[in-house]
Amino acid sequence: MASEMSNFIDEKGYEVSSLLQSINVSRIEALSIACLLNGCELSSQDIENVTGLRQPEVSVAMRPLCERGWVEEKNEKRTKCRGRPAKYYSLNMDFTEILKEYESDILKENEKRLEVVKSLRNLVD
Repeated sequence: MASEMSNFIDEKGYEVSSLLQSINVSRIEALSIACLLNGCELSSQDIENVTGLRQPEVSVAMRPLCERGWVEEKNEKRTKCRGRPAKYYSLNMDFTEILKEYESDILKENEKRLEVVKSLRNLVD
């Protein structure tokens, strides 16, 4: 199983995760996105196994990704086990569209920072 799961995140996936973190995406969100890049639908447990995240971390990471419409969450009733339904996740949009949204967020934040710098400059002039 571990060798099967290693196919879900490769060297490129880890590089994507690292680069996302460099633009202030949380580690758990970055790893989760990288895990889903191959287009497969993965269970919460699959993501845990691949990334080393704990179940609560996967849930915390997926919440904002689902809220933004980037990730789709499905609940599937377990047939052999009792307990809660298994959650399955997949990217709901192309990764390039997600990157455009990050780019837009960064530009807006930088515009706010520049306004603060201008305000500071006006205060001391």
